Amino acid sequence: MKALAINSLTKTYPNGIRALRGIDLDVEEGDFFALLGPNGAGKTTTIGIITSLVNKTAGDIRVFGHSLDNDIYAAKACIGVVPQEINMNLYESCYDIVMNQAGYYGIPRSQAAVHTEAMLRQLQLWDRRDDQARGLSGGMKRRLMIARALVHSPKLLILDEPTAGVDIEIRRSMWGFLKEINEQGTTIILTTHYLEEAETLCRNIAIIDDGRIVENDRMSAILRKLHQEVFVLDLVNPLDAAPVLADFKVRSVSESELEVEVGKGQSINDLFSLLNERGIAVSSMRNKTNRLEELFIRLTQRKDASIEGSDR
Repeated sequence: MKALAINSLTKTYPNGIRALRGIDLDVEEGDFFALLGPNGAGKTTTIGIITSLVNKTAGDIRVFGHSLDNDIYAAKACIGVVPQEINMNLYESCYDIVMNQAGYYGIPRSQAAVHTEAMLRQLQLWDRRDDQARGLSGGMKRRLMIARALVHSPKLLILDEPTAGVDIEIRRSMWGFLKEINEQGTTIILTTHYLEEAETLCRNIAIIDDGRIVENDRMSAILRKLHQEVFVLDLVNPLDAAPVLADFKVRSVSESELEVEVGKGQSINDLFSLLNERGIAVSSMRNKTNRLEELFIRLTQRKDASIEGSDR
């Protein structure tokens, strides 16, 4: 079954801005899906319409088969949302914030208490359950919002910049938790400006630009479209200058480090054959290319594109 089916979705604001220009998008049940785009591309509008916070102009949206037009309550019961903004009562305790959210979905209080404890424990907030949310760090507030979104056991979790402002250690911990709940069957849609995050977590991806879907495929298939990658080679013995290696573009980073561009049609095996011929031993190699970022910029055709901040 499709977790989300969007057909011919359009949105024109009263000021005439066309935020969405007839997008079609399917997300399969159980997927971990990335929706990416530069500022003003239409990501936030799309998420707003899916969550019924923004009215569409035209088109059809179904969540696990439930139409947002004709069966909105069933559709919304399937969705948990973690918005980009902190939108909870910061003077409530962490426990009450999650418990009250369960109440909005009609979960009996005894059952809600079990769910609340489970979510707060999983997100490492149980020890802070009696503290007001205003006293939490930025990372803890993000985790509390995830706990709140999951308390009613939604089949679809929508995450809008869930790790914004979170340090690397907490971010990676959250990645592990999100992978775990996805493996347990929760479908996840992620928007993020950390492209490494999307590449690490997501199996499928859509890139939206100027209100249109410009790419929609498996992550692995999309990344294969790149024309080149850049590798950094750590050398066993230092070199005075960058060697000439046939058609490979080589640059010296330091005496013991080379940067090599591997283009389409070139192979790593050929590169190492040339290095061996010249007696150049390599101790380690790493991929320097932010592959998704390179593709993102090329597809959206905005060299100065940023996907941080506000969206339309």
